[in-house]
Amino acid sequence: MTETTPGWLGQDELELARARMPILYVEAVPVRVDESGEVTSIGLLLRIGPDGTVSRTLVSGRVLHHERVRDALLRHLEKDLGPVALPRVPTSLQPFTVAEYFPTVGITPYHDPRQHAVSLAYIVPVTGDCRPRQDALDLVWFSPHEAASPEVQSEMPGGHGFLLRQALAHVGLG
Repeated sequence: MTETTPGWLGQDELELARARMPILYVEAVPVRVDESGEVTSIGLLLRIGPDGTVSRTLVSGRVLHHERVRDALLRHLEKDLGPVALPRVPTSLQPFTVAEYFPTVGITPYHDPRQHAVSLAYIVPVTGDCRPRQDALDLVWFSPHEAASPEVQSEMPGGHGFLLRQALAHVGLG
């Protein structure tokens, strides 16, 4: 694993960077697949936001300075799903989409009031025991049909519902 400690920014430095340039993120849609490789369920994290709202979200986080994308993806999967989730990171690091988050609503389907961010999005099969850590309350597995439902989609702010629909379409379920 690449040493990323020097890549951390202090809160003031991060706010300054967010105000001046896009920040690179990775996002992962954790999935369970059957023996033929078809997606059978999608894992969505349950989180409480800074304003106290409860929402469903995907695995997501910044790529640090001097950190490989693969390492960032693994770090965030472990941070959010636990050390024994056993993710199978794709052999090709070509994302299924690139999501552009803007602080201004309506430019793209993605919105982050804090910053302009560019996110590389991946579908990652996991085979192990997932136990959410850090700021996630729970991880709930949904069937593809349930994940695409208006009820679940309405619980996913900032465009994550749109990103999830893109992931489902990418694997032939949308």
